[in-house]
Amino acid sequence: MFTQLKDKKKTLAVVGLGYVGLPIALAFARKFRVIGFDINKDRIAAMQAGLDPSQELGPESFEGTDIQFTADEAILKEASFFVVAVPTDVDPHKVPDLTPLKKASATVGRALSKGDYVIYESTVYPGCTEEDCMPILESESGLRGYKDFKIGYSPERISPGDKTRTVTDILKIVAGCDEESTENIAQIYNSVIKAGVYRASTIKVAEAAKVIENTQRDLNISLVNELAIIFDRMDIDTKEVLAAAGTKWNFQPYSPGLVGGHCIGVDPYYLLHKSKQLGYDPQVILSGRRVNDGMPAFVAKRLVQLLTQKGKNLSACKVLVMGITFKENVADIRNSKVVDVVRELMDFSINVHIHDPHASPNEVAHAYRLTLQDEISTGYDAVIVAVGHQEFLNLDHDYFVNIQKGNPILLDIKGIYKKEDMNTSLTYWRL
Repeated sequence: MFTQLKDKKKTLAVVGLGYVGLPIALAFARKFRVIGFDINKDRIAAMQAGLDPSQELGPESFEGTDIQFTADEAILKEASFFVVAVPTDVDPHKVPDLTPLKKASATVGRALSKGDYVIYESTVYPGCTEEDCMPILESESGLRGYKDFKIGYSPERISPGDKTRTVTDILKIVAGCDEESTENIAQIYNSVIKAGVYRASTIKVAEAAKVIENTQRDLNISLVNELAIIFDRMDIDTKEVLAAAGTKWNFQPYSPGLVGGHCIGVDPYYLLHKSKQLGYDPQVILSGRRVNDGMPAFVAKRLVQLLTQKGKNLSACKVLVMGITFKENVADIRNSKVVDVVRELMDFSINVHIHDPHASPNEVAHAYRLTLQDEISTGYDAVIVAVGHQEFLNLDHDYFVNIQKGNPILLDIKGIYKKEDMNTSLTYWRL
């Protein structure tokens, strides 16, 4: 398979061109002939013009690539090696939503021929690739998995907003359904991943490795979030505590914060779901999720306390929230916990203004029915800096005082400002 792809006798297809699919598709397209498929025609039109709708990649990333962007399912029949990189989310009840993955599997299944490969990059629970996706591929294609076509798993490893560690700079896990397929998959990925590949023993091992990466981070952050809640009641600065504890060689540096996005805040629910199916009710993982999911309410109520202490009428207050994306310097608003903070404040009848230089106003309006402010005004009763965008880093004490009324308040969720730079004319609070 590798030789035929390298000689461009066969074609590779990437299904799903979001923040995961597009970078790997372009990386492959520097070596192979690639079909980039997505059901969103507007995204396809942008990519055909050399633009990344996710705003992660510049026009230069499209240069020197052999790739055909399309929303036409029929063109997928030209491919022999399929990479599925569609999003996996949870529903409002925190149950895994495999709808995009199942639809993508059906699409690929209709294009499958004997000898083809299908590799999944979407985050799933152990067993999903073989137990949920392969039957769909078989049903749509009329072929038998393992015998007529091979399947594999190579979990996405990409850090949105990170311009130094790109997709090709991060070690990639690969796994096939047998030894031969694992080697073929490893060879193909190894040709574009400069950091190399790690061969997992089975597809389930690779799936489990991916889901625990983010579960571990979720639990570590939940610990420091719980500490932040405790230390806040003690009037102790959590950041100062962490700095002191960090002087020990084996102390792990995690910071408190709002845990959103499409990885850390979602992936643990996949492991929880599978575990409960098997009759085990996880305690530690679920506890960590409860703590992190409760942080938006904690932040909002803390601000309400500060406003009340200043003698302000909540229904007459105007609060500025700076940043709504799930992470600094990215445009992605999926599963943004800042939105939860905003809604908590609105429940107290507070007038909330939101400003974010990276987020799309249309996407925010469509996803959350919230309006972004193009410009920051004045006369605020409090400001919450919720995301550490580059544009916010150099703002100082005077700036926050000047855009507020008397008794100004600043909540620095990410702890991006120095406490000593904020004098007593401003009430400064951070997690």
